[in-house]
Order: sequence, then C-alpha cells, then structure tokens
Amino acid sequence: MKKLRYLQPNLNDVIKRKMLFIGGPRQVGKTTLALQYLEPPSVKNPGYLNWDRNTDKILILKDQLPLELSETIVLDEIHKYSKWRNLIKGLYDKHFEENRFIVTGSARLDTFRKGGDSLLGRYRYFRLHPFSVSEMGKNPNQSDLELLMKFGGFPEPLFAQKENEHRIWQNDRMVKVASDDIRDLENIKDISSLLLLAEILPSKVGSPLSLKSLGEDLSISQPTAERWVEALSSLYYCYTILPYGAPKIRAVKKLKKLYMWDWSQVDEKGFRFENLVASHLLKYCHFITDTEGFPMEVRYLRDTDGREIDFVVLKNKVPIFAVECKTGDRTLSRHIEYFKARTKIPEFYQVHLGKNDFGSNSSGRVLPFVKFCKELGLV
Repeated sequence: MKKLRYLQPNLNDVIKRKMLFIGGPRQVGKTTLALQYLEPPSVKNPGYLNWDRNTDKILILKDQLPLELSETIVLDEIHKYSKWRNLIKGLYDKHFEENRFIVTGSARLDTFRKGGDSLLGRYRYFRLHPFSVSEMGKNPNQSDLELLMKFGGFPEPLFAQKENEHRIWQNDRMVKVASDDIRDLENIKDISSLLLLAEILPSKVGSPLSLKSLGEDLSISQPTAERWVEALSSLYYCYTILPYGAPKIRAVKKLKKLYMWDWSQVDEKGFRFENLVASHLLKYCHFITDTEGFPMEVRYLRDTDGREIDFVVLKNKVPIFAVECKTGDRTLSRHIEYFKARTKIPEFYQVHLGKNDFGSNSSGRVLPFVKFCKELGLV
C-alpha cells in the first residue's frame, strides 16, 4: 500500500535549490521517500548509496560517486562516517549545478543541526514522522484511528495489520536501535542494561519522568540514566517534553515527560492514546518549524497540587492551544476550567476516542480526536 507522504510537496520545491536532509526514526520510510527522486526508484539504482553496504562505502571513501549516471544522489546513513560533513560540503560546492543530493539518517543529522557548521545555507532539514490520522486518506475516519492505536504509525506493521508480525517487528526494531545503532552514536558498553532501559521506557509514558527512579531500577547512576535516555532520544526511539511554566500558577518547572515514537509499545489504553496524541502534536510542530521556520513546541502543564493538562502547543514561545486526552469521557475536565481562568492559553480542547462531538462552553471544547485533527489541519 503506497501513499504519498506528507512532506513530499515541500521536498519537491526545496530539492531544486538546496540539499535535502531527511531525518527520523528507523523504518519510518526515509529511504522509500528519498528513492522517489530516482528513476527507477530502487535501492539497485546507482544513484542510491548506503553507508552500511560495503560496496557503497568503498565508492564513497574513494570519491567515486556515480554522478554521471544519476542526476540525484541519495546518501543513506552517511552520518555514520566520521567525515561526512566535509564530504557533503565538497559534493555540494563542486557538483550542485549538475546534481541533486539527498542525505538521510536516523540520528546525528538532528544533533548536527543544532550546531554551527560551514554547511549552513546549503541544505534544508526535514523530520519524517510515522503515519498519522491525516495521512490515512482523504477522509480519515474512526477505523483509521483504531488501526493507528493498535499497530502504531510505522508503515510496515500498520499496513500489514498482523499482530504476530507487529510484535516481531517491535522486538527487532528495539534491538537494532538499542544495540546496533547506539554503537554509532555513544560509547556504551553495557548494552544489556541499555536494552532493559528500552524495554522499561514504554511503562514510563504518562507521568513525569524520574531519572533517579529509573537509575535505581537499572542499578545505574542518575547521570548515566539521563545520558542513556538522551542517546535513545537522539535515535528517535523516544522523546521528552518540558513543562510549561505559566506565571500565575505554581507550575512544575523541571520534570520532563517521556513518550515513544512507536506509541503501540505502550500497553495501557489511556496512556497509549495520550502518546498517540503527543506524537500527532509533535509532528504538527516539526512540520511547521521545518516548512515555515516558526519555533514550535509541545509542552505539558502541571501544578504542584497535581492538576494537569496533557499538552500545550507553543508558537514563538506563546501558547496557542492546549489539549487534554480522555479515552471516552464527555465531561469537560475540571482542570481545564481551572487553568482556563489562570493562564493566557486561548483555546482548550478535550479529545477522546469516541465519535460524538459534545461542543464547547466558555472553558473548552470536547470532540473526537479524528475531528480535532481535521479541524486544526494536523498533518
């Protein structure tokens, strides 16, 4: 089942002017997306080179890229090469009038983007996310949401829709990220404990993350636990969001909340739905940042008395709306009413897994998550 990914119209415009950097989780579809710019769109096309293939690695190291055989060159996982930045800069400066370049990676492209480098101005970076409600078709419905809840948003298990294949895929992906990929990023020797951490993290979704408690569970120090979580985050295995410190309330200001890129790893239905919503909002924020340049963030709101709103979306550091998740509750949360009166957040939404739109009152609106995605234009 082939679908045009949501980033493609933006990529079509940018590739004429700059190099394309495409980052995102392992098996999210980066290679498939990049191959669409080759003819034929195949890994056997001479324009596709993967650092993990020895024959391609030799061509890259010997500076023997097939520039005359393919106008577009796709360099997959090239970030594993320690001198990849200089390589890419040289290719761009010497050949960009004749060739187009696409660089994909599941880790360091994002880390590299945060620092300065001579590549500045030569590329555009896009983050590819798993499938979301809005990508499921022209008129997504409740069945599409149920599929996403069950199988997650990664293409292979989502479109296969087989429970046993889904479990096998999850296990394989976790091992590859937490053992194979991590060696290219961090000098972590205790891989068995890191794998255990990867298994534990889905159970931490939905509550503020205690690194101290996590360290105690694994018999490692708190700084080590923090470093390992950051390493897995840089590999798009999990991600964290910060609290929103509203000035007129006693807001929690330090503890982060953690979510998984594959929300189907989360067992409990309510927390899985919360993770799914978090991922949709993060995708929305990344898309606006990557295509329009506005700084966007997803945060959560919690005060010291335990009142909480699951998510606050900020644009240019200013809150534009907040979202509370409920699996099937039609009553507007009292926490929404409390924070509506005490913050400058203009809109509050309470989304649920059902089909009924219960409308709005002066504090907020209760509506199905599918309808929420359509009305807000989430990608």
